[in-house]
Amino acid sequence: MPTKKLNEDATGVYIIAATPFTDQGELDLESTDSLTDFYLEKGVTGFTILGMMGEAPKLTELETLTVMSRVLKRVNSRVPVVVGVSHASNQHVERLSKTAMEQGAAGVMLAPAANLKTDDQVYNYYATVMKVLGADIPVCLQDFPQATNVYTSVAVINRLIDDFPQVVMLKHEEMPGMRKLSEVRAGPEERRRRISILVGNGGLFLPQEMLRGADGAMTGFAYPEMLVQVCALCEQKKFDQAEDLFNLYLPLLRHEFQYGLGLALRKETLKRRGAIRYAFVRKPGPVLNATDHAELGRLIARLEKSLADAR
Repeated sequence: MPTKKLNEDATGVYIIAATPFTDQGELDLESTDSLTDFYLEKGVTGFTILGMMGEAPKLTELETLTVMSRVLKRVNSRVPVVVGVSHASNQHVERLSKTAMEQGAAGVMLAPAANLKTDDQVYNYYATVMKVLGADIPVCLQDFPQATNVYTSVAVINRLIDDFPQVVMLKHEEMPGMRKLSEVRAGPEERRRRISILVGNGGLFLPQEMLRGADGAMTGFAYPEMLVQVCALCEQKKFDQAEDLFNLYLPLLRHEFQYGLGLALRKETLKRRGAIRYAFVRKPGPVLNATDHAELGRLIARLEKSLADAR
């Protein structure tokens, strides 16, 4: 089945996939398969692998290629797969991007390099990489200044949209940043292309962001079916129903969003849901204690009761 390339019309939920490890810290490829199946069963529109919450910076190059190949083969072009390729080396970005596309990826996601301070520096970084990758590789710009310490202005985003047709998506997760989302979506010039905007930050502001013009979510909440259902309701203009459903999950979503601890909570939840065998976060990374486990269990139980009561 040929892979359809990522384009400006992308909508829905592109799940940020976790990278499963054994309790010894090795790749758990069996869980990679089961997690891929879990995401597909929950109705995600697409995948984004090897992102920051996929622990990509902790993988060796061989491990990166192993995970990428495993997921692409398992998905088998049933949904688009975007591969995170962010790296300090342009040569690494080029090699990984081209390998990903050869193996069936729909596109790549790229965050700015560290220590860029001015609009010109940010633009020139992206422009250089776009020219290296070429026009045939669709690119999702990752705007996540909380993690990268690089601010990408609306003006720079618009310049990149105007100058590089391969820029087809923005992953928006600046916080606070909903006004920025509105500004990008508004676009001061009628001739500017409308690109896809998917939002991150765990989905914490998803209903409001959809009302401001986002096309969906690119995040990894351990209950992806909620993200799928909320995006579908918003697409049908059923915004109140979307927010009512979202609010049922909000206590657990908020809990999972905690900086520093969130990935461990997400992986533990995925383990409890049978999606992965182990909840190990590769070092350096958080470890849950007994209180954390009990607290998470209580929130999951409350969610399940709320969902049952709402039926």
